[in-house]
Amino acid sequence: MSGLLALFDDVAAIAKLAATQLDDVAAQASKAGTKAAGVVIDDAAVTPKYVTGLPAARELPIVWKIARASFFNKLVILLPAALLLQAFLPWMLTPLLMIGGAYLCFEGAEKVWHLIVPHKDKGPQQAETLDAAHLEEQRVKGAIKTDFILSAEIMTISLSQIDIDSFWIQALALAAVAIGITALVYGAVALLVKADDLGIFLTAKGRLAATRALGRGIVKSMPAVMVVIATIGTVAMLWVGGSILVHGLHDLGWHLPYEQIKRAAHLVAEAVGSATGFVTWGVTAGLDGIIGLVAGLVLMPVVTRALVPVSGWLFPEKA
Repeated sequence: MSGLLALFDDVAAIAKLAATQLDDVAAQASKAGTKAAGVVIDDAAVTPKYVTGLPAARELPIVWKIARASFFNKLVILLPAALLLQAFLPWMLTPLLMIGGAYLCFEGAEKVWHLIVPHKDKGPQQAETLDAAHLEEQRVKGAIKTDFILSAEIMTISLSQIDIDSFWIQALALAAVAIGITALVYGAVALLVKADDLGIFLTAKGRLAATRALGRGIVKSMPAVMVVIATIGTVAMLWVGGSILVHGLHDLGWHLPYEQIKRAAHLVAEAVGSATGFVTWGVTAGLDGIIGLVAGLVLMPVVTRALVPVSGWLFPEKA
């Protein structure tokens, strides 16, 4: 009997340890996923464009193709790569993270620049010269490439926020972030791309006037909803990208931007005198966003006039 009681005691201790570790995984995954918010919103805002000009019946299958590739990218390729870097080349994480932050700054600044200086988007015009199957294949390939870049940023940002050294907790937390973010992004994308169809259906088939009015409201509001999502995504990209650059420079030994932002946020919070935590965060995020915008504007000519031509020369598109 004493041996049996000891066994039960050991089982209870193991169960308690497992529960504690699961709590750690959940806490680390939540912290990491929150920091990756800028990339997540941008991913949700960017993806719906890949179904533009294609048959409505193909919208959800296309979203599923991209989502399936995104799961593979994060769980099979990027998660092991991130853990290997953390284990054997940890000094590379900060530079890689800063490269991802610079990419976010560039993307956000490019969106702001195109808002100021409008340009013609040539994407949907492809439908005039390509059949639907070929167009779908090209769109899916382009979306998967974009998703891989965004997924790499998400995994790198997430790993940098996990402050527990346990390999398995890091792996499980990253897996939780990968699964949760991908499900969230592509679930939201599926709802966005089918919202118009739902609105049209309610407008045409609704038995009640209120139902038909709801359908018309959904159809009319979707352009504004997409603009709001894109705007939030741009702001979040600049904020997160700028924050990554500032913290990266701080980690590499240049403390001035980080310290000045921290000092400015503290002074403003003291001057306001209330809701100091929110004010501090708001000032910090705003200054990080300004730095992100400036960095992105500086990077724009470098990317468009140097990196893009070199990339096109090294990796020519197949006809």
